[in-house]
Amino acid sequence: MQLNARVVIADDHNVVREGIRRILIRLRPNWEICGEAGDGEESVKLVNALKPNVVVLDITMPGISGLEAARRITELKYGCRILIFTVHDSDWLRSEIRAAGAHGYVHKSQVARDLVAAIECLLAGGTFFEEQATENLSPNSTHQSFPKTKKNETEN
Repeated sequence: MQLNARVVIADDHNVVREGIRRILIRLRPNWEICGEAGDGEESVKLVNALKPNVVVLDITMPGISGLEAARRITELKYGCRILIFTVHDSDWLRSEIRAAGAHGYVHKSQVARDLVAAIECLLAGGTFFEEQATENLSPNSTHQSFPKTKKNETEN
């Protein structure tokens, strides 16, 4: 696990960005949320300017989509790891996510289970796709389970 990761969060809904930020700050306080974007074009500009280790991109944003933003970020050849964050799910979409150069995706309904594990996996140089998240974890898995919290710890 990388101790001092820099993360950019891109989603057109402020409440979603706030939720992601809170989860990451609470569970990985040593990670820096170095920027937030409300659209795809802004996310590409932030990645280019801030050089984060990981960008979390929503697919459906105003202007260019998260997939197009992923393509453009990949073209920067900076080495930023790209995690798609979406409510959509299909075989076609998983194929498009990979083709866009993203290194993984997390379904928004699984954020509590998968977000931190997915980012850690990407930071370690791996990928994180649904088939990895839903399989039974083996001792040789490339990602870790999301840490369990007590009920009252999640109510903040």
